[in-house]
Amino acid sequence: MIPPARKDKDFPYWLVVLAATGGYLFYLALSNGTYAQVLSTLSKGVWMTVFVTLVSFAMAALLGLGLAVATLSRFIVLRQAARLYIEVVRGIPIIVLLLYIAFAAAPAMVAFWNWLTGPLGLDPLRTRDISLLWRAIAALTIAYSAFIAEVFRAGIQSVEEGQIEAAKALGLSGWHRFRFIVFPQAFRMILPPLGNDFVAMVKDSSLVSVLGVADVTQLGKVTAAGNFRYFETYNLVALIYLTMTVTLSLILRRIEMRLRARLEER
Repeated sequence: MIPPARKDKDFPYWLVVLAATGGYLFYLALSNGTYAQVLSTLSKGVWMTVFVTLVSFAMAALLGLGLAVATLSRFIVLRQAARLYIEVVRGIPIIVLLLYIAFAAAPAMVAFWNWLTGPLGLDPLRTRDISLLWRAIAALTIAYSAFIAEVFRAGIQSVEEGQIEAAKALGLSGWHRFRFIVFPQAFRMILPPLGNDFVAMVKDSSLVSVLGVADVTQLGKVTAAGNFRYFETYNLVALIYLTMTVTLSLILRRIEMRLRARLEER
C-alpha cells in the first residue's frame, strides 16, 4: 500500500488532462458561433447558481450546527426533536422536498400568517409575494441541514473527553468550552466532509430549475428548446458544472493542506 505522504506528493496528471481537455472544449465552443451564443446564455446563469449555493449552504450550515448541538443536549426533548427532524428530512428526496416547500408549505405558511395578522388590520400576504427563488433556497437549506448536522455531530464527538474535562476544571463555561476547545478541533475534522457537501450542493442546486429559477440548468433547458441542439447545449451545461466543482475541490484541498501543515507545526 502507498503511504499517505507518498500519495500527497503525486503529480496531478489527472488535473493536467482535465484542464487540457476542458480548455480545448471551451476553445471549440468560443470559436463556433452557435456554441459561443449558447455559452454566453448559459454563463448568465452561473451567478444565480453561485448565489443559490452560497446562501443555501450558509443557512444550512448554521441550522445544521444548531441541530448537532441539540442532538448532544442533556435535554431529552431537544435530542429527540432534533433526531426526528434529521431522520425525516434525510429520508425525503430533495426534489420532492423542493416541490413540497414551493407548492404546499409556502401557501400554508402564508395562510397561517394572514390568520395571525388578520386581527391587526395588516394587508394580507399573497403566496406569489414569496418568490420561487427563496422557496428553492429554503428547500435546499432544510434538505442539507440534516446531512450537515450529522457531520457536525461526528466532529464534535471526535474531541477527546479529557480535554473537555480539563476545560471544566479551569472553570470555562459551556459556551467557552465549545468556542475555544470543542469547535476549533471539530472543524479540522469536519472540513473534508463539509467541503464534499458544498460541492454536492453546487450540483444539487440544478434542481431549482424545476421551479423556473434561471440557473445554468434552467437556461440550458430553455436554450435547447429554442435551438433544438440538445446534445451541444447539455454538453456545455455539463462542462460548466464540472469546471465549478473541480475548481471548488482544488480550493478546498488547498485549505485542508494548510490546516494540516499548521497542525503539524504545533
